[in-house]
Amino acid sequence: MPSEYQELAIRLMLVHTEGELTGADDYTQIFYNLAPNAFEKQVCCERASEEIQHYRLSADVLAELGVDTGHMLRQHFLERPYYPNELVRGVRNWMERGIFSFIGEAVVLEHLLEFADCSYKPFADIFIKQIISDEHTHVAHGYRIINEACMTDEGRIAAQQALSRLWPHLLDLFGRSDSQRSRLYIKWGLRKTSNEALRNQFIKKTVPRLTAMGLLVPD
Repeated sequence: MPSEYQELAIRLMLVHTEGELTGADDYTQIFYNLAPNAFEKQVCCERASEEIQHYRLSADVLAELGVDTGHMLRQHFLERPYYPNELVRGVRNWMERGIFSFIGEAVVLEHLLEFADCSYKPFADIFIKQIISDEHTHVAHGYRIINEACMTDEGRIAAQQALSRLWPHLLDLFGRSDSQRSRLYIKWGLRKTSNEALRNQFIKKTVPRLTAMGLLVPD
């Protein structure tokens, strides 16, 4: 394969692999400590286990190319170069945790759906076989938290506060609208949709779901 394709594909896979590992840290180090009861703590552990499994699937694909990701397991999350984590580390309460999974992990899912159709088939296969199904469950967990909260006035106010604070930052997870690397991914079939187009599609799809709960989406 052309060297440009090789470099882009490996970088894309490294970003994803690191992100899955960091996701496990988020569930065990952040969300677990915010969970209001034993059931929710258990669910956080289950989600973390799935994230670790996703890391292993991704690491195996890279290992076939001679790329070792074992060092990621020894890194502190702040040392990981590909997947910034400041947003999650700033989650302050259980309602913000719900918004992050309902909206933030749905943003991630939009990217994963792109990867499932990417031109490097060994990478695409792991999303089709397991990862996308698990990520739908992660988003549904966040939806349950927010939907249940919005059944009361008090809960809806808390959900609105979380949404208002996090919404702009969550949309940033799609990446820069003028990203040159995104255009190269599309050129080589590693993705099909630009960051901006993916973001706009997501807004159009997500706003009605939030509105149906009685939440107002900020500009």
